[in-house]
Parts: sequence; structure tokens; C-alpha cells
Amino acid sequence: MMRYFDRRILLLSVFAVAAAGPDSIAFADEPAVEPVTTFTVPERPESVPSDEELERSGAVVGNIVLKKFDVFDTSLPSENKALFRLANRLHVETRDSVILNQLLLQRGQPYSSRLVAESERILRDERYFYDARIVPIHYADGVVDIAVSTRDVWTLNLGFSGSRSGGQNKTDLEIEELNLLGTGSRVGLRFRSDVDRDSTIFQYQDKHLGSSWVSMSLLYADSSDGNGTGVVLERPFYALDTRWAAGVSYFDEESIESIYDLGDKITEYGQNTRDYRVYGGLSKGWQNGWVKRWTAGIGYESKEFAGTADEPLPLLMPQNRELVYPFVALEIIEDKYRTAENHDQIDRTEDFNLGDRYKFELGWAAKSFGSDRDALLYKLTATRGWGKADDKMLLASAYASGRFEGSNNANSLVGMNFRYYHQQSEKSLFYASLGFDVSHDLDVDNPLLLGGENGLRGFPLRYQSGNARSLLTLEQRYYTDWYPFRLFRVGGAIFVDVGRAWGTNPLGGENLGVLADTGVGLRLGSTRAGKGKVVHIDIAFPINADPSLDSVQFIIEGKRGF
Repeated sequence: MMRYFDRRILLLSVFAVAAAGPDSIAFADEPAVEPVTTFTVPERPESVPSDEELERSGAVVGNIVLKKFDVFDTSLPSENKALFRLANRLHVETRDSVILNQLLLQRGQPYSSRLVAESERILRDERYFYDARIVPIHYADGVVDIAVSTRDVWTLNLGFSGSRSGGQNKTDLEIEELNLLGTGSRVGLRFRSDVDRDSTIFQYQDKHLGSSWVSMSLLYADSSDGNGTGVVLERPFYALDTRWAAGVSYFDEESIESIYDLGDKITEYGQNTRDYRVYGGLSKGWQNGWVKRWTAGIGYESKEFAGTADEPLPLLMPQNRELVYPFVALEIIEDKYRTAENHDQIDRTEDFNLGDRYKFELGWAAKSFGSDRDALLYKLTATRGWGKADDKMLLASAYASGRFEGSNNANSLVGMNFRYYHQQSEKSLFYASLGFDVSHDLDVDNPLLLGGENGLRGFPLRYQSGNARSLLTLEQRYYTDWYPFRLFRVGGAIFVDVGRAWGTNPLGGENLGVLADTGVGLRLGSTRAGKGKVVHIDIAFPINADPSLDSVQFIIEGKRGF
């Protein structure tokens, strides 16, 4: 079996070799005298007081100096190549105003190390930056100057991917620009063909309309089984000290959905989905390390189901739903962010919040509002971390969702997940994750599945279903200094996956008990393309698989982490 391979990073490497030629690319056997990463940050002069002293003395921000690094650093011999110089010339550098508008402290405002750290996180969260750092560089007469260092990545992604699995082909062609003309806007056009449908998808996103914090996202999909339209316009809680938020969203889609068992399609049904939402939120902002946010609004959810030309009377047909409900939500966040490297990324700064975070949302759908039933809708999430990001760290999350319809708890889903990181050295880390989910009276269109799509790498997608599942993953991760073509960082992993789905299978099929696989993988983390993309090249061996499955699974896919 082969599954999806990343269309950006692999294409970039092939283009580099083909266009530049062997004499114009830096190979691994060159002397390792240059820095692994070309992103450098100014050192804090000794004459600049500590953050505590600056805040205690009431220092205000003076000049804000932008230090912008291009995609390639041509001052280094290994990056002073014809192709890399051409890439820098073609690349449109992020505009100064885009960076300045995302800073939480401006000229004349009191200096705050907390706002410096949060501004770094906001910038690092943008896919068009490799990294971002802010450092005080001069202090005199109560005024502190700061330097904001950022490094752009190559944001025009042109890619093609293909795979074959279970006798079915999948192809994917995408044209995407993550930083249109240096404005931070994203636009993309994608052509996708798989076992479910053929689709043409257009997306546009501007997170800072008119240099504000108002975000707009547009989506249109034209598919062989229907089409979809989505619009989101909102001013989110963009920072911990944001005092208000508001937004409206609209999504409408027609599609044909399939039900699978043991990786094989069993039946299908037509589905029409409409989801509208408007909300407003208030907060007192950051107070003594905590944030509390209240949100209220109105939601509308509708799903209509029907047979298809191939399945006029499907084996399983979900029931139509129409829910109109006011809702209220409370979110509580503890500000306890830490940074690390070589965890879920390779040679990139990563941000983890080890503090508590809770969100509670309740909605009331009533027939008097236009719903087809009376129901109490609920969503609960909680996360917390323990330990140190650069040593041993445990991240836990839990959630619950569903509808109380009279005495029945419908579409109920409860789960927990634990992620454990033990950084054994700068270049090695042990990772473990354990998750389990339990459901009750799930809607047919919301099955609980276990397979290759959610971590059981040696098995097909959508392989098992039931009303409960669990998955344990153990990985020994390695991070190297190997830097092929100055384009990717290389890592590797040895892994074991153990999972099980049990309870009622909606198709009445047999649950196969505990499933396990083991394998090895290569990781390629791009230092030049959009943030977070890591190519996984895995060889997985199912341990107790059905004889009909291949004994060796070869998987190539792109993910947002290690």
C-alpha cells in the first residue's frame, strides 16, 4: 500500500536538483563550517537592563527595528547558488506593515516581556515565517529600542501528488501562495481526485483586513458529487489580552458520503449540510496569568440525507437533523507558554502551553426556534501540561460533546489523550501517546473509526469501527544535522502502534480485537517551505493483520508534525 505524499517539499527538492545541477547545490559532504540554520538574532547588549528592571522602571518602547531575512542567505557559500539567488529575487518579501501590525506593543507603550513573547508566538504561527524573535537592543533615558527578526520561507507552492491504495488511485494538484505579494494573504487552487470524488477547490484567506485584526476566509468547491461554499468573517480573540471578539460564518455543501468496513466501501448516501453561526465575545483580558472569555451567539445546523443513483436504498441512512439554538460559552486559559526545539518539528522553535485551558459551551435547540426537536447541546474541552518542555513533558487533553434529547444522550462522544515527550539529548527524543474515545448513540454520519488515517499506520484507512476505540503509539525519534541541498532537515523514527475498536459496529461486522504494527520512518522537515510541513516516509509491518492485507505497508504522506 502507498498513501499520499507531500506535494510541496518533494517537488521543491526535485526542482532544486534538476534546475540547479550537481555543481550548484550544497551536498552533505561539504565542510560543516556554516550554521545549520541561517536565522540569526541580535544579541542583547550588556548595557540593556533585564526585562524585570525595564518593567519596574517603566521603560517605554522606542524604535522598532525590523531585521528581515530572505528565504536563502546568499552570504553563505553553500546558499550562494544560482537557483537560490533566483528564488530570493522571485520571492516577494513580507511587507513591514504586515509585521508591525501583528506586534502587541507599539512605539510609546510600556515595555512588557509578556507581550514580547506573545508577539513572537503570533508571528511564528504564520506559515510564511520560519521563525521570529524580538530582542531589546538599546536603552537610554527610559526608552528601549527593540529588534524584530523574521525569516521568510518560499510561499508559492506548486505540487502534484499521487498514490494507489486498495485498487484505487488518488491524485492531487495544487497551486498555493501563502503570502500574496507580501501581504500575508493566502490564495490557493486545488484539483483533487480520489475514491470519493473529483474536486476543484478555491480558497482565500486574509487574517488582517485593512491592517486590522479582522479575518476573512472564503472557500468554494466544485465536486463530481456536489459543491460547497464557505465564508468566515470574524475578529477573533487574537491575543490573551484581547477584550472583545465577534464573527459570522456560513457553510453549505452537497456531497455523497461512503461508509467503510475493513477498508472497503459498504454503502453510500447523499448529504446536504448547512452550518451558520454568529457570535460575540467579551473578556477582561489577561489578569495575573489567567484569561477568562465569555461568548454568546446563535447557531444553525441542518443535515438532509437521501439515496443515490448507485444506492437508492442505502443499508444505513442517517436521520435528517435541523437544529436552531442560542448558545453561551466560557473559556479559561492559563498563560504558561514554553518554547522547545526538536519535538514535533525539526530545528524549529515550537510553542507549548503547559497551563490549564478549559472551554464549556451549551446551546438550547427548541422546536419553537425552528428546530426539529428539543435538545441541549454541549461541548467541553480541557487541556493541561506538566513538566519542562526541554526535559520531560506530559500534555493531557479531554473532551465531551453530544445532545441531551429528553432522557436520551444522543451523538455522545467522550475522550482523552495523553502525549509524553522525553528529550534524551539535543538530537533524540522518546515520544508516547495514548488516546481513547467512548461513544453512545452516534449519528450514522459521525462514525467512530480506527485505521491508517488516525495513527494505525500498518492498516488501511477506515479499517475498524465501533462505539469505543483506543490507540497507543510509541516512537523513538532522532534529529540529525544532515541538511540535504540546504532545503530540508532530516530525522527518523522507530515506532509501534497498538489499537483496538470494540463495541457495537453499525454495520454488524466483526471487530478484530487488538491490532498492532511496528516500523521505521524517515522524516524530512522543510526549512524553506510553509511552516510545519514534515514528509513522513514509513515502512510499517502489521503484526496480527488479516491475511488479505499486505505484510509490508509503504506510506509516504505530508503532516504538520513529526
